[in-house]
Amino acid sequence: MPPARLDCRRCRHYAVTWDERFPHGCRAMGFKSARYPADEVLSATGGEPCRLYEPKTPTPPRPPQGGVRRI
Repeated sequence: MPPARLDCRRCRHYAVTWDERFPHGCRAMGFKSARYPADEVLSATGGEPCRLYEPKTPTPPRPPQGGVRRI
């Protein structure tokens, strides 16, 4: 069974770039791509998954903002 595909959007190194031609980036490897970085790594290494993948740490929920509610 092949390994599960990595979701770059859940990696802490994933970045969205402002470059229309290369909208996906990897901060750990320092490149931008038209495809997700994990897909680029798979094709460049002949099927090896990305070794620098690190899941994002969940952010704690924000406390409700106090204040006066206006009607």
